[in-house]
Amino acid sequence: MLTYKNLILIGTSHISKDSVNQIKTSILKEKPKIIALELDKIRFNSLTSKKKKKIKIKNLKTIGFTGFLFNLIGAWVEKRLGKLVGVSPGSEMIAAIKLARKNKIKILLIDQDIRITLKKLTKNISAKEKLNLISDFLISLIFRQRINKIDLRKVPDQKTIKDLKKQFRKRYPKTYKILVTERNNVMAKNLNKIINKYSDKKTIVIIGAGHQEDIFNLLKNEII
Repeated sequence: MLTYKNLILIGTSHISKDSVNQIKTSILKEKPKIIALELDKIRFNSLTSKKKKKIKIKNLKTIGFTGFLFNLIGAWVEKRLGKLVGVSPGSEMIAAIKLARKNKIKILLIDQDIRITLKKLTKNISAKEKLNLISDFLISLIFRQRINKIDLRKVPDQKTIKDLKKQFRKRYPKTYKILVTERNNVMAKNLNKIINKYSDKKTIVIIGAGHQEDIFNLLKNEII
């Protein structure tokens, strides 16, 4: 948990029961006036709707094949890992939304529209990174590789997060830029707007642990 002005930044794992409990405890303890989520409208509606909405093949024209493929694989991986620990992907976000609605707390969405992100992936990812993505996915299917060094039930510590990000950036430099660096900038800018507009309102910010420290530094050093 990191604090900057009226913001309390909580880094979570989207498939961690510990994250769900932390979110519930923090909201009840801090009693924020605003909860800011690492979601856009499409993903928010997908999480809160009884009828689950997914990006379909007909969306190919908008987001492109690579974006569609990346979204498909990402969702499958999260779902598979979630089953290993018995937690549905995005459970911590759902918990926050339910508590916000119950206690009449304002919800703000700070992430970039997922269609923009996926479209950028289609336009900018190199052939090498596409092959790496497909090969890594197929290898995981064939050999059923497991993540032995990470307890998926908990949020990884900062050293582990930095090591994973370093590996990801090395193997997928352009993908990293689009999924991590550019979205960090978008979310930091949106949080800065919250600081300026709602300076007197305590705000809990719920973001993936891999974004937490970078966004905090962007805000603290005013690099936005």
